[in-house]
Amino acid sequence: MGRSKLKPLLEKLLIVDIAAEGKAIARYEGMVVFVSLCVPGDIADVQIIRKRKRFMEGYPVKFHAYSANRSEPFCQHFGVCGGCKWQHLPYNEQLRFKQKQVTDMLERIGKVSVDLVLPIKASEKQVFYRNKLEFTFSHSRWLTSDEIHSEDKHFERRGLGFHIPGKFDKVLDIEKCYLQPEPSNLIRGFVKEYALKNNVAFFDLIQQEGLLRNLIIRNNLAGEVMVIFSFFRPDYEIIGKLLDAVALKFPQITSLMYVINPKANDTLNDLEIRLYKGSNHLIEKMEDLVFSISPKSFFQTNTEQAYQLYCLARDFAGLSGSETVYDLYTGTGTIALFLARSCQKVVGLENVPEAIDDAKKNAELNNILNASFFAGDIRELLNESFIKQNGQPDVVITDPPRTGMHADVIQAIIAARPKRIVYLSCNPATQARDISLLSAQYSVLKTQPVDMFPFTHHVENIALLEILTPGS
Repeated sequence: MGRSKLKPLLEKLLIVDIAAEGKAIARYEGMVVFVSLCVPGDIADVQIIRKRKRFMEGYPVKFHAYSANRSEPFCQHFGVCGGCKWQHLPYNEQLRFKQKQVTDMLERIGKVSVDLVLPIKASEKQVFYRNKLEFTFSHSRWLTSDEIHSEDKHFERRGLGFHIPGKFDKVLDIEKCYLQPEPSNLIRGFVKEYALKNNVAFFDLIQQEGLLRNLIIRNNLAGEVMVIFSFFRPDYEIIGKLLDAVALKFPQITSLMYVINPKANDTLNDLEIRLYKGSNHLIEKMEDLVFSISPKSFFQTNTEQAYQLYCLARDFAGLSGSETVYDLYTGTGTIALFLARSCQKVVGLENVPEAIDDAKKNAELNNILNASFFAGDIRELLNESFIKQNGQPDVVITDPPRTGMHADVIQAIIAARPKRIVYLSCNPATQARDISLLSAQYSVLKTQPVDMFPFTHHVENIALLEILTPGS
């Protein structure tokens, strides 16, 4: 039986750049090498784990020199947990690479010139900025390297934390997370200790047995907290005791809920989430608007930076009060309602019916009468008949998922001929692709990167497109 070919160890590689996906870049004999946990300026021996025709991937096994642009990671889980992968990169350097990513994508993929690229808007908070986290229970958690090589094997195997990247059945137990403000860590710690002390069964994803599946914690800027438990089976005596203990320990929990999920996956959208104590929603405020956030509602996870994003979208739209605005991929209507009082009419389109229900409720909650919302496949909704019924758009706001807009939607926008398009994107690559398709009829006046997720490579970008006049 033949041995598999061993991957090489490349010695003293100089890290020269950061890739769009966040990994560091080195070069070896004309080939690109993507390296984890490094920053430009590092010199390291790199163990290759994947080799393709045009590139290799690896990880550092020994550092010969550290870059001057390197920070000391602040989280004990750095390098194992899948989040906050740029803790070793100073924040100003993170912003620089994110700005470069946006410009590179527009030039390389979009092949468009941009009159004005505004400096990236930094997040005032770099830690404890998220308003939602989901944790997973595991009866057999991920073991750290130190634990694997330890002579003492009598450590607790049950854990509560995040999935290891690329390993759906492996969960890293989290001691402290820097993403969500307290009482997030305190609640997670209490729940774990209660479950261990009372021998409540942690879920076994492979065998599909156990009681405790997931713990979701949401919060608003006012400090109110929503907690949602996911249980595998309806063992109501144990469930009731746990929920009562959590409610007694944390009076700031204003919404305590649970769901019974006997399925093979963790998704909750098709399940009934039941209220145990308190309210069935949170309220978030932006300016004079209030938004009701239910357990299944989507809301930008960095609330304070989302407000900055929406202000920029309103500024880019340049509304005078007389416009008809279409908001594509409107979600729960947050941007649409944010713009409604600055235009004559706003029309929101979204393919998730539950999100449209939330949008309508929020419009009613804010007494906004000039906003209408429609659920369905945007490719099918946005046609000549729809536009004739709802009015010709002067401005189109679009905030699609990471995959960007379907070509049919782009053609429908071009056919509608709005004067301006404000394109918000969480993926500059697909945004650049879509802008390229729009460039025959529209020019890009300016773009504004926004950092929604510090210590990650992800970046939001807003682009303002204006229709070309004949002969321009």
